[in-house]
Amino acid sequence: MISFIWYLIIGGILGWLAGVILGKDVPGGIIGNIIAGIIGSWIGSMILGNWGWRVSDFYVFPALIGAIVLIFIVSLILKGMRKAT
Repeated sequence: MISFIWYLIIGGILGWLAGVILGKDVPGGIIGNIIAGIIGSWIGSMILGNWGWRVSDFYVFPALIGAIVLIFIVSLILKGMRKAT
């Protein structure tokens, strides 16, 4: 149970940090940050592998880069949807 809570906390921090680096708000607030961090971790590990610091099943650098990529892609999609309407 504790590892799940750490998983959510670290995922949220990584998602928030990626949003700060890009200067974009993650849609969905805290839940969006957690989702961006967790999915970003998966994307980062698929692209870059597992290396660097490990915190609660997250490899920090690949997870952060994956979250940045995810937030960038989502922001492009949302921007395109706003232009279409």
